[in-house]
Amino acid sequence: MNAVRHVRIFKNGRSRAVRIPMDWDFFGDELVMRQDGERVILERPQRERLSDILARLKPIDEEWPEVDDPPPEPVDAFD
Repeated sequence: MNAVRHVRIFKNGRSRAVRIPMDWDFFGDELVMRQDGERVILERPQRERLSDILARLKPIDEEWPEVDDPPPEPVDAFD
């Protein structure tokens, strides 16, 4: 998708800003902005992978109680 829109730049306090058209809306309230030469690029932040989050967790040094968890009774699907 290489759609192009011309937008106006306006002042917002001591910053300059543009409005993102509603049909180009991003989910959430945060974007990553970077500059590539003369281009300004807005992107969604990369989501952190669950495996990376779990790798940072410390092991739990607790004894867990035994849980009585027998296998389920067989079910005849054609009854």
